[in-house]
Amino acid sequence: MARPRKPLLSTDRIVETARALVDAEGLTAVSTRRLAAELGVSGPSLYNHFRTKDEILEAVADSVSAQVDLSMFEDGRDWRTALHDWAVSYRNALRDHPNIVPVLARGPGRRPAALRLADAAYGAMVEAGWPPAQATSIGALMRYFIMGSALGSFAGGFVDDASAYDPADYPHLGQAHLLADQQEKIDERAFETGLTALLDGLALQFEQVRQRA
Repeated sequence: MARPRKPLLSTDRIVETARALVDAEGLTAVSTRRLAAELGVSGPSLYNHFRTKDEILEAVADSVSAQVDLSMFEDGRDWRTALHDWAVSYRNALRDHPNIVPVLARGPGRRPAALRLADAAYGAMVEAGWPPAQATSIGALMRYFIMGSALGSFAGGFVDDASAYDPADYPHLGQAHLLADQQEKIDERAFETGLTALLDGLALQFEQVRQRA
């Protein structure tokens, strides 16, 4: 039997193609017509897998959540180390796919990988001895911090034109035009600084939890 000239259409193939479009051109690039053209199929054939563009974007978002490592919650690492390593993996996934972050920021909804992620983090905190209410708050604040760090670059937001920072108006921004060239280093350092401060604060709270127990 002769092989088909084009790969058979599948959910995974649609999601991979849509994710590539989002990465390259943003959320507005995704439409059923554009996806059908990229996949070399007729538009209606997509509806056998997804009913709407929003469903496709939800699936793309979940494919990014699935890239986050969760092994640190299962291999015996203490809660602080696990949270640190999880946050780094989570941010790396979002950094690789920044255009999908607005969809992820809506919350997990019914997305399976996102729900597994939330379940793993919450469960690990409760098992470590955090009260359920505080474990919920930890999951929320970690998501706020990680999502926020992925929404844009602090260093990249400064233009590389020294004339934009007139010392008469901005006496402390004389080196701001150099920030963009150091974007990755500055953003990485800022993330680690914030994450360490956050975890230090949680460690103090955890000692109070243990004393009350």
